[in-house]
Amino acid sequence: MNFQEIKNNRKIIGEYNYNVKPLDKGYTDKVLYVNVGSNEIKEKDVPPLMKEKFVGGKGYGLKLLWDATKPNTKWNDPENEIVISTGPIAGITQYSGTGKSIVVSISPTDFVMDSNVGGYFGPFLNFSGFDSLEVQGKAEKEVIVFIDGVKGKIEIYEAPTEPIDSHKLAEMLTEMYADNDKDKKNISVVSAGTAADHSLIGMLNFSFYDMKRKEVRLKQAGRGGIGSVFRDKKIKALVVKIPGVKGNLNNVVDLKTIMQRGRRFNKEMRELDDKQNKMRKQGTAHLTNIMNDYNLLPVNNFKFGSHPDAKNIHSDVWESYFSQGMNDGCWIGCMMSCAKGIDKYELRTGPYKSEKVLVEGPEYETTSSLGSVAGIFNPDFTIEANFYCDTYGICTITWGTILGFLMECYENKILNEERTEGIKLNFGNADGAMELLHRLARNENFGKIAGLGVQKLKEYFAEKGWGDINFMNDIGMVNKGLEYSQYVSKESLAQQGGYAMTNKGPQHDEAWLIFMDMVNNQIPTFEDKAEALHYFPMFRTWFGLQGLCKLPWNDVEPENNAETEEPAKVPEHVDNYIEIYKAVTGKELDKKEMILQSERVYNYQRIFNIRRGYGTRKYDAQPYRAAGPVTAEEYESQKELYDKQIIEILNIETKGKTTEEKMKITRKYREDRYEKLLDAVYKRRGWNKNGIPTPKHMKNIKMDIPEVMETINKYFE
Repeated sequence: MNFQEIKNNRKIIGEYNYNVKPLDKGYTDKVLYVNVGSNEIKEKDVPPLMKEKFVGGKGYGLKLLWDATKPNTKWNDPENEIVISTGPIAGITQYSGTGKSIVVSISPTDFVMDSNVGGYFGPFLNFSGFDSLEVQGKAEKEVIVFIDGVKGKIEIYEAPTEPIDSHKLAEMLTEMYADNDKDKKNISVVSAGTAADHSLIGMLNFSFYDMKRKEVRLKQAGRGGIGSVFRDKKIKALVVKIPGVKGNLNNVVDLKTIMQRGRRFNKEMRELDDKQNKMRKQGTAHLTNIMNDYNLLPVNNFKFGSHPDAKNIHSDVWESYFSQGMNDGCWIGCMMSCAKGIDKYELRTGPYKSEKVLVEGPEYETTSSLGSVAGIFNPDFTIEANFYCDTYGICTITWGTILGFLMECYENKILNEERTEGIKLNFGNADGAMELLHRLARNENFGKIAGLGVQKLKEYFAEKGWGDINFMNDIGMVNKGLEYSQYVSKESLAQQGGYAMTNKGPQHDEAWLIFMDMVNNQIPTFEDKAEALHYFPMFRTWFGLQGLCKLPWNDVEPENNAETEEPAKVPEHVDNYIEIYKAVTGKELDKKEMILQSERVYNYQRIFNIRRGYGTRKYDAQPYRAAGPVTAEEYESQKELYDKQIIEILNIETKGKTTEEKMKITRKYREDRYEKLLDAVYKRRGWNKNGIPTPKHMKNIKMDIPEVMETINKYFE
């Protein structure tokens, strides 16, 4: 059946006509609500209070999700929602990194999840007349939701014949809905894949059409299993179509200022990028060898921070694979062009064996998660696994950290070939790792078990009597049910907090403080670290309110940035964002109010988790491997460092002590320091010692709205 036949034979089960409302100062003040269970479609107005307190993006998503769910709503309940939102700055084309969306949902981890993503869907949703999309309900049969921003029409229709895997489905739907080849750039698709059907770690792909390559490309909302929520609702895809993109669809107040700031940034990219991080040539993969050099590259399930074979995944190696000279921005007008791709890569395994495909990236996180964390230093494995994770619809970061955990369990006899049903999962076994990925997508045997995620795997193995739960808790790199992203945090106490104190779980998008803390020693005291763990999560949250990518903030810096008072904050770029916000919205903003905008939403998400029975101190605990050496092998690999710390910091003599005795001393010291860090950060954030925001603090930041106060007041009576 060809595309046109599928289109002509659609069974439409829900339909809604509307007037496409243009944006005004970055907003439409409209939310699109779609229930795929009842097939209800409607528009909702954004109340003034929501706009004032929640700003956009993640703020809108959290507010809509809170109002739609109950404290005990589970990830697979029909009332759970997937909310996709951008923000007022999203969609402008005169400054780099302005095409981000935030997806919010109750995750299979049971926490409130947010995941940011590039691609064109978010801005196109805005240009179709909506600041946010709420999807609720659970369909009886596979459905596709089509938002036609050209005709002002929304359809829900049954989709029994369309493929599921994202690279095939996005290509088909782009072809189906485009009037001609030129029109393909006006279509964007959200989809998951077959592995999202069979796991709790599914992710969403957001498409955009690459006019130069003439191919559909994918960007990922990877973290927290929202793709599994999507597929549980039997949604095959969301599709949006617009008439086209032109200069000022956001209808900003002061386009001249935005253009001036954009030209300044573009000049920095042209003149400084090759001297700094080579984002246009290597993307985030430029970090791989830097992390290895500083002992920060996760190797063998985060046991080690470097490896001699890391030269095989050096940034220059990735540059040799990436197509060069392409406009690799995942939104129009982005000069950073870091969304690298490998063209016409011939696959060796799986259902698409021998096909030549476009592989997205890999990003730095994937070079580790589908590589070093499993003890694999073969770029071809990483590239192929990257492609399959994407099209199958599972997060590369999550899958890699699961893989590292399983391999360490295998090497410690917790798993064996009988338990893995024939798969050898020793560190470095690329064939076994690839086979496990394909089994997950086929819903076969141990593959299905692996898709549960590290937290549930620990519990499962312990229940089976296969391993010691205390050991698995130490080596399982998971917090709040979410697997760690790919940095070794043992020697950076601030980064330990930046991971485990997050609202959703250990993702580096909140606070990446390793170099400030470990390398440059810029935040030596607990108070310094607490200040950084206040400012940077709040500042980075701001990007998620506005529809911005954080990479243009600090992955290229002005030439004189090192001479500024606070170089880690890149003050010139902060000023750019403040001026752009004012130029888009016409509202006043300064650095203090910028942080307050984020602080309101950040605390709201914390309280959302508290409402659900989480969000307190015990959920900010970290696995010990994030802080120090779990095994004698780990200790001995850094023996000189650890012995020196015991002698110089603790004034304890190491001579005559066994490795196990020294490990015990080290552990007590490091765990105690982390608890002191929690105290310092909670105090700075205006929370009590149990990690609960105080009523006084919520009043101070003007977030003392009824649902917030009702949730926290009982803890302070």
